[in-house]
Amino acid sequence: MASQPLPAVNLMHPTLVGRPFHHAGWIYEEKVDGWRMLAHKVAGTVRLVSRNGLDHTRRFHELVAALRALDGSLILDGEVAVYDAQLVSRFEWLRHASPPELSTPALFMVFDCLQARGKDLRKEPLYVRRNVIEDVLDEQDMVLPVRRLAGDGLKAWQQVLELGYEGLVAKDPTSPYVGGRTLKWLKVKQPRYREGERGWEPKGKS
Repeated sequence: MASQPLPAVNLMHPTLVGRPFHHAGWIYEEKVDGWRMLAHKVAGTVRLVSRNGLDHTRRFHELVAALRALDGSLILDGEVAVYDAQLVSRFEWLRHASPPELSTPALFMVFDCLQARGKDLRKEPLYVRRNVIEDVLDEQDMVLPVRRLAGDGLKAWQQVLELGYEGLVAKDPTSPYVGGRTLKWLKVKQPRYREGERGWEPKGKS
């Protein structure tokens, strides 16, 4: 009998911090400027559900087909995103007609895996869940792991500035997936993306 998707998922959210930092042993990922979604796959059925619980499966036919081709039952957490010629994600382009500068179709950039092959992974550490993501998405070209940055947080921030990304998300690799706002995931955003948000100040090297 096919496993069923988790009945309810309380999303894990990073805490905004006010400045770049380095925590030894943490990982640093690109903060994608996209549309947060959960992808549920059970047998041949796929659903894309927003953070507000709205079903947007019909909006992204090509992504649904790519997700359907993945092995086993899955719940993936990520961002639907499109990219320009410099491979910078552009949220505003998801809401309007495709501009000529668009270089990719809608992609699903995955940063977490809550369920794989029927097993609930939320209590597993992040590094285990990331390994599952890379295994499940091997040879995919529309459903991809979110891009990792340098292992030093300050060098990762320099990459953000040089490449023009929205920001970065720093994560404790031992963290389980726990719903709500967390200090185990910390995000740093470029000023033009912050829109008045005020960040918590972490301890650590600045």
